[in-house]
Amino acid sequence: MNCTKYIKSITVNYNPKIALILGSGLGEFADSIKKIAEIPYSDLEGFPVSRIAGHAGNLILGEIAGVEIIAMQGRVHYYENGQVEAMKTPIRCFKELGCETVILTNAAGSLDYNAGPGSVMLITDYINFTGVSPLFSETGNERFVNMVNAYNKDLRRKILNIAEDNNIHLSKGVYAWMCGPQFETPAEINALKVLGVNAAGMSTVPETILARQQDMKVLALSVITNYAAGMDNEDLSHEQTMKFANKASQTFKTILTEFIKGF
Repeated sequence: MNCTKYIKSITVNYNPKIALILGSGLGEFADSIKKIAEIPYSDLEGFPVSRIAGHAGNLILGEIAGVEIIAMQGRVHYYENGQVEAMKTPIRCFKELGCETVILTNAAGSLDYNAGPGSVMLITDYINFTGVSPLFSETGNERFVNMVNAYNKDLRRKILNIAEDNNIHLSKGVYAWMCGPQFETPAEINALKVLGVNAAGMSTVPETILARQQDMKVLALSVITNYAAGMDNEDLSHEQTMKFANKASQTFKTILTEFIKGF
């Protein structure tokens, strides 16, 4: 792809093994990256540009603790334009650059009172409630992707060990991908609880599917920014999402930095 060629043309001996996608309010983690280059998505052919607050829209090439990584400051969401395959080019670009692992992050609402706003949840599995796939219109047997162990067990174990070693309360559970952009109703949340969902959000699953199709290992973390609809008396808003994503930034930074150091 042209975006891959462009990235290779502006770097020397740059071989990232980890790709990181930073969700709502989490873009500040990029400040901890020793930068080689910072590229606006608009300069990269095929990269979708998000119009959501908290998504800066830059691709960061650099390293953390001597480990070369590539990081997206924000992502596009299905609800922005109805294009479920929008993240296909970035994911395939990362694969072409040599990335073996994708770390996905998001802001999510908790369905579990033990995982409150400002905490972090390790995603163990997902349920797709949108009824769509980023692999629509693909041809060939490669579209039939095995989603067992969608979130790599070994990587999850490493994260849990890091949390324990650093005295961090890290919940874990199933993430529900909801269409958005409206928040869920209390009735929808009650239905999700019955189905075993621990957190709900509006992203992450398309990238998971696309990365698994490319045989990349996937790890996913949710920063809990609110209790889901009907679980408390707070009014849900994107401003609330940003506030609590920032509150969890230090915990999030510790977990990710220690994880990347281990590569």
